[in-house]
Amino acid sequence: MSHALNLLVHILAGTLGIALGLLLLARPKGTVLHRRRGQRFVQLVLIVCTSAMIGLVVFRFMPLFAVLAVLVLYQVVSGWRVARTQHGGPAVADALWTLATALAIAALMPRLLANAEQSPVVVRSTLAATGMLLLYDTVRWVFPRRWHARLWPYEHVYRMNGALFGMVAALVGNTVRVWQPVSQLLPTAIGSAVTAYYFVQLSRRPSDGRLSR
Repeated sequence: MSHALNLLVHILAGTLGIALGLLLLARPKGTVLHRRRGQRFVQLVLIVCTSAMIGLVVFRFMPLFAVLAVLVLYQVVSGWRVARTQHGGPAVADALWTLATALAIAALMPRLLANAEQSPVVVRSTLAATGMLLLYDTVRWVFPRRWHARLWPYEHVYRMNGALFGMVAALVGNTVRVWQPVSQLLPTAIGSAVTAYYFVQLSRRPSDGRLSR
């Protein structure tokens, strides 16, 4: 695959994924339509991450974007998984996925920390977000089974929003050359605020568990 073709696939999938993700944020949650659109979102994010990794390995390796690609991939897959397992909690497949991601991040860290071109603030915030999520996914194995029925919607929201705004952050990091690193951190800050909003909505959700927004 040529660099131009891979880049075109990456841009198209990323644009569609971000647009669909924002649409999902604006529409009612928990419906059949939401689940169908959510599956399309996951598929688009998988294409984005796959094309990103091809570009990083074959054409130009950038440690920060490699870690970000791994983080977005982990978030979208684990976010899809918690929506499937729900009350059942994590399974062996989830443990293997967490382990594989942790090993990938560990392998990338020396290159990332040695890259003086990257902003230390962006690097630390990316590693902190990744580390906290991996730590949580390790600790949740000891949670009482009944907790998962209550926690899985929050986990789903956090991970899917993380994947969405992680793509936005990568887009800004690649295209916006002014006001760095603030401009690159801004999508993450907005994503955190959006996630906090939905956490509040979840705490007030009706008995059917659906969110209107």
